[in-house]
Amino acid sequence: MARAVSRPRIALRLRSTPHSDAKKASPRTKKSRSPGTKSDPRSSTAPGERRPLPFVVRFVVMLIAFAAMVAFAAALAQITLQPSPASEALTHSNLHPGRSLRAYLDQPELRDAFKQIGGNLVLGIPFGVLLPVLVPKARGILRVLLLTAAVMMMVELVQGAVVTGRAFDVDDVILNTSGALVGYLLLGRRLNRAVHPRKRRSKNSEA
Repeated sequence: MARAVSRPRIALRLRSTPHSDAKKASPRTKKSRSPGTKSDPRSSTAPGERRPLPFVVRFVVMLIAFAAMVAFAAALAQITLQPSPASEALTHSNLHPGRSLRAYLDQPELRDAFKQIGGNLVLGIPFGVLLPVLVPKARGILRVLLLTAAVMMMVELVQGAVVTGRAFDVDDVILNTSGALVGYLLLGRRLNRAVHPRKRRSKNSEA
């Protein structure tokens, strides 16, 4: 009788094995993998990467930049290409960097020096702001400076060859290019990144 009673106890112990407990706990683990916990495709961007602006916003910004560049080109032509017959005998070409700058600083009134130097710097600032928006490939300081220097060099050459009372001055080109550098560092670089974001290559495409 004692042996017959002991058999059901062994069977009960076998039924309460750890495997049965694991099976009971398994539905809880399945709940943790519910469909609601899927990753959002919008979160695919890197933590430090900014989301690009909508296409409509970028188009409007480029349109405004184009209109501003046209207006600036008209103002630049009126300022630099306007004849000045009264100063024809006083003007002379300058091919030596720094010569005109020293002449500006040697003037008795500081206001005249500030007008000459500051005016040339201001003329270059729109290039540093607008070129990175209108030209997507104008990334980096070097490209903006080269484009600005090329444009202002052409303007100075036209002044010296065609316009009466105007002469070529390499210091004006240097000041205009320095102004473009200031405009690019202040605003142009940020506008270029916002309007023309760089496309990062994924690891799968690289492989």
